[in-house]
Amino acid sequence: MRSGLVALAGRPNVGKSTIVNAICAEKVAIVSDKPQTTRRRISGVWSNGDCQLVLIDLPGFQRPRDTMTERMQKTVDKSFEGIDGVLFVISADEYIGSGDEFIARRVFAGDVPIVIAVNKVDRVKPTKIAEQISRISLMGNFYSIHPISAKTGDGIGMLRNDLLDLLPAGPALFPEGIVTDQTLEERVAELVREQALRFTHDELPHAVGVQLIGLSESCAEVWILVEKESQKQILIGTGGSMVKKIGSGARSEIEKMLGHSIFLDLRIKVRKDWRQRPADLSRLGI
Repeated sequence: MRSGLVALAGRPNVGKSTIVNAICAEKVAIVSDKPQTTRRRISGVWSNGDCQLVLIDLPGFQRPRDTMTERMQKTVDKSFEGIDGVLFVISADEYIGSGDEFIARRVFAGDVPIVIAVNKVDRVKPTKIAEQISRISLMGNFYSIHPISAKTGDGIGMLRNDLLDLLPAGPALFPEGIVTDQTLEERVAELVREQALRFTHDELPHAVGVQLIGLSESCAEVWILVEKESQKQILIGTGGSMVKKIGSGARSEIEKMLGHSIFLDLRIKVRKDWRQRPADLSRLGI
């Protein structure tokens, strides 16, 4: 058997989590169009009996702005130790800039093979894809380049096969049937945060944290944390309209994961400056 770890690298919002879900053929990481959606290290596991590929989904490389983003960047740095390969993701529909170049220098300085994924090819013309491939191929030595669309699934099978080729001989790292290293409680909290991100705009998503208070077979009690009273009012909405939207969307996703109905008790709480408080961040798994 062959098994191993492949870490994903890329700027925020290039689609790393969507790629993990597509390769694993199951939703193990939440996705949104908001930067900083992924705040901690998450493993997605794909197994076929002969191989087990563990994809390490990470926060995007970024310049730390507060205690939370400082911890997120430290998580990224530590996760490039003891891996068997890197999946470097760039976006087909965005110019390759200084952020991509900085990440490229970091990953190409390592001693493991690198597979490059040019994601979101469904958004651009073939000529643009060719330009991106040409630019990225000049950044360093790589194992292969794959133009893909994690959204449509285009190219995912071939990308997975190349990642499997990187894996060394060794025992399975996770038991059969396991698709992620996250606990059920963590997945429930993340699904709530996904819906909060879906319905909020501007700076509010960065100030939103989610804490699971209790989980049983029939009920989940979840707190959405914000830093200001004004943010709380936005999340509640007129007549509770916003929190109802978030709750309805989250409950649907949670029930899909659990395979049965559940009551979601959702509450909005103000916890001032939680992004700066190490105890609060640790409580949220960041």
